[in-house]
Amino acid sequence: MNAKILIVEDEEALALLLQYNLEAEGFSVSISQRGDEAEVAIGEEPPDLIILDWMLPGLSGIELCRRLRAGKTARTIPILLLTARGEETDRIRGLTVGADDYVVKPFSVPELLARVKAILRRAAPERISQTLEVEDIELDRETYRVMRSGREVRLGPTEFKLLEFLMESPGRVFSRTQLLDGVWGRDVYVDERTVDVHIGRLRKAINRGKEKDPIRTVRGAGYALGEKFPGQSLSE
Repeated sequence: MNAKILIVEDEEALALLLQYNLEAEGFSVSISQRGDEAEVAIGEEPPDLIILDWMLPGLSGIELCRRLRAGKTARTIPILLLTARGEETDRIRGLTVGADDYVVKPFSVPELLARVKAILRRAAPERISQTLEVEDIELDRETYRVMRSGREVRLGPTEFKLLEFLMESPGRVFSRTQLLDGVWGRDVYVDERTVDVHIGRLRKAINRGKEKDPIRTVRGAGYALGEKFPGQSLSE
């Protein structure tokens, strides 16, 4: 489960507690403590799910939720609202502006984790599925096995993560920077040329004989996996 989750919470202790427990479940987690900063971060790199506190400095959670739902880039991102407001009218207001679910403080961490997984199952099942399939390639997250047309493909840890990341969004073109952030993480310094090296290793491992190369290099943009490329033809 490597879905990206953004926690927008100004209580540092609570934010760190949630981060620790979510990362223990395999999620990739980042934190913003202000609503206005979170709005910028979401615009630059939309997460798969947002855990959003109602009361925030800079921009309230309820207003941020409203803005996200009114925009184009992040209007479909699931939002789990954290609130100390337990009144029915407040809960209705949160759902009306676009929140997918809400949790009233104080809450249990297991309950929040269950709600996060339930939302992701509905919104992005490929993020929590143990098995990914794109064309004739099958990747099993639990056993760390990759199969192509019935044969096993042996990959190193980095190539496995790279393939997994690409298979989660078939057809989508990722820049080298996006691949570095998604596979290696933001806190690790790796030269962008390293991406090319590992893409080369991945290609060598998954392609045999006259098999079609499922990885496409998009000049000036990056890499994508799969036949369907939105807005582009395969002859480009």
